[in-house]
Amino acid sequence: MSLRINHNTSSLNAHRNLIKADKRVNSSLEKLSSGLAINRAGDAPAMLVASEQMRSQVASLEQAIKNSETSVSMVQTSESALGEVNNMLVEMRSLAIHAANEGANDAVMLEADQQDISSKISYIDRIATTTQFGSKKLLDGSNGVSGAAIGDGLEFVSATTATHSSDEQGFSVTITQEAKASSMVASTALTDELIKNGEILLISEGGKTASYTTKKEDTVASAVRNFAAAAKQAGLLVNIDVDDSGIIGINHLEKGKDQYFEVSSSTAGVLSELANGLNRVQTGQDIVGMINGEAALGKGTTLSGIVGNPMTDGLVVRFNGLSNGEAVPEASSVGKVLVSQNSLTFQIGGGAGQKVQIALQNLASNQLGRGVVNRSNFMSLRDINVKTAQGSQDALALIDKAINDVTSARSALGNVQKNTLETNIATLQATVENMIAAESTIRDTDVAMEMANFTRNSLMAQSAAAMMAQANQVPNKVFRLIEK
Repeated sequence: MSLRINHNTSSLNAHRNLIKADKRVNSSLEKLSSGLAINRAGDAPAMLVASEQMRSQVASLEQAIKNSETSVSMVQTSESALGEVNNMLVEMRSLAIHAANEGANDAVMLEADQQDISSKISYIDRIATTTQFGSKKLLDGSNGVSGAAIGDGLEFVSATTATHSSDEQGFSVTITQEAKASSMVASTALTDELIKNGEILLISEGGKTASYTTKKEDTVASAVRNFAAAAKQAGLLVNIDVDDSGIIGINHLEKGKDQYFEVSSSTAGVLSELANGLNRVQTGQDIVGMINGEAALGKGTTLSGIVGNPMTDGLVVRFNGLSNGEAVPEASSVGKVLVSQNSLTFQIGGGAGQKVQIALQNLASNQLGRGVVNRSNFMSLRDINVKTAQGSQDALALIDKAINDVTSARSALGNVQKNTLETNIATLQATVENMIAAESTIRDTDVAMEMANFTRNSLMAQSAAAMMAQANQVPNKVFRLIEK
């Protein structure tokens, strides 16, 4: 065994082990005091990256949950306002039913009904302009998809959240086939002799039937006029006339291949081909065309952009024909449609693109009940007037359409709330829980295991310190040799 004074390697070795043990003790103390197994990148670089990514996702998901909860509140606010409008429309329908009871009503009653209806229409408009969430207007059309048509006979109907905004030029509408209404011209004239014999004329349309049996005192013109009046009274959407030779002509008021009527006459050819037979007249055709050069589905007078179109998915326009009655040349443009997409966008996920759009309907009375063919030429709910018997009947049709408009909007909002937002909240809450659990296994300290490590490292540090003290006593042996 050699003894040296200049270098005490045993002491250096003990010192090195003491430093290592002390470092491990301090690390254990830090983990136990902070509760984290990873306090700095040097503790576990790879695990730190995974942990920080999870923390970022958890924070984003928690914010997405808050976003979804706020969105639910906004949807509920809108739906509550729509519910109140629904109530107003139901009351308006009752008033229109009362006004239609012309046998018992006088002018004063009808005026009272109309004033009540006008008041409710004003209330609907007030709801449309004042309903808001914070400072954001909800039902004035500023948070939906708006549009306007430029062209003779062309009309913007609706669009969805899938419809894109058009450029300044708008979407061109090209028609290759106009919509036509079912019509017929009789093959046999109605004569005075047939009238005296009591000719039976019958027509059925839309589940409603009207008939007239001619009287001896009738003329051809008066008989057809009475027949047309019976059809009008029954609410049939047909127009009936007769020419100077006694040939009856009938045409449906609505265009499209699905619109038809059935006719019968007691004499062959006057209306039906066979005496007392029943002939269906279904000669109408749907519109055919394209919007912005993209395929569109035609039904009646409306063109709808098909699902999957890059720009016009969900866009619906109506072409009623040129105002001068002329036919549109095949494959010609009839105008343009300008679309502005202002749907509300909600960020409901923790990543880019995880969003949902909601289009809130314009609830103004001039936007409800549109597109209903009626004899009073009411264009929207705002125009209805129940002071006449025909006006009351037509008002019912527009109010029913308005009720369908509002209930459809409420249903759409309900679907978004229940099947998108609330489902999303539940899903995100479960995801956050699982993500936090996964991050905890990486980042949090296992206290039991770390206490064991701390005890072990403390003992090792004490042992190293004791051995260092022993190592420092080795050079003293050299001095003892010199003394002897």
